[in-house]
Amino acid sequence: MVVQLKSFLVRSLPVLLLAAFSASATRSVSAQEADPWIQKKTGRFKPLTESQQQQIAAAVPAKLAAKPKKDRRVLVFYRCEGFIHTSIPHANESVKQMAEKTGAFKVDFADTYDVFTADRLAKYDAILLNNTTHMQFKEPSQRDAFLDFIAKGGGLAGFHAASDNFNRHPDCLAIVGGTFAGHPWGAGGKWAFKLDDSKHVLNAAFEGKGFWHTDEIYQYNPQSYVGTGVLRVLVSLDMNQEAVSSRIKDGPREVPVSWVRTAGKGRVFYTNFGHREDTFANPVIVKHMLDGIQYALGDLAADATPTDDAADLVSALAPAAK
Repeated sequence: MVVQLKSFLVRSLPVLLLAAFSASATRSVSAQEADPWIQKKTGRFKPLTESQQQQIAAAVPAKLAAKPKKDRRVLVFYRCEGFIHTSIPHANESVKQMAEKTGAFKVDFADTYDVFTADRLAKYDAILLNNTTHMQFKEPSQRDAFLDFIAKGGGLAGFHAASDNFNRHPDCLAIVGGTFAGHPWGAGGKWAFKLDDSKHVLNAAFEGKGFWHTDEIYQYNPQSYVGTGVLRVLVSLDMNQEAVSSRIKDGPREVPVSWVRTAGKGRVFYTNFGHREDTFANPVIVKHMLDGIQYALGDLAADATPTDDAADLVSALAPAAK
């Protein structure tokens, strides 16, 4: 009897394994069909090399601009329904290194909308939208949880395509400050940037000087851009430089790049930097981002008075093109 049982198992094992594999494959295909994002991100994201990881880690400041007032936790959301930036893994690694190297916060990463509930957001101090595009909450309750989190005192930070979001959710769109309307300043060009408020604490990374940097820069839909009556603009394109101004003929003469604002009891920091992968190996830009995150968390005090109402602003233009 024992010999017969063993014989049966030997004959049946390949069939059982094939059936198990087929069931697993079916579940995997079903998951991808149910959520196409899984397949899309797999096709776009590449593992970071050891060299890339080292460069990203080296770009993170060794010293914080402000000591955390308490233990902090950040939720990084990186799902895209539209264009998928290949810099997303680089940004995730940068924020991971910020957390590990500086101790400013702990961090979790998510790319499914089920994180947007009041209960799940309760353990976070800030949400960071990492190059998210065309976000579409599945339920009104998820939108409400997102908005309530900020209005009640949570922070919001956004990198680059965080402004290419929420066309179906105008209240959320307004919190970010504006929406993408093209990028005349493409990722292959080196552009001039001015400091609109050279003495602002969140511009400390630039040491009071305008600068040149290679990245893709957006202009914003005038119907959605909330403007300088709401935003404190920190950095913008330097339209005094022909290399910048010649890219558009009839467009806006002021193109903001980084800003802060308040929303209810919450704090918002957004920067358009972050299209390119190598942006997250640039120590100056990374410090600007980290300082912005610390502001959103409530640890780094920064003036968010709208630009239109602020006094004694000192700008700093980019140096002449070489």
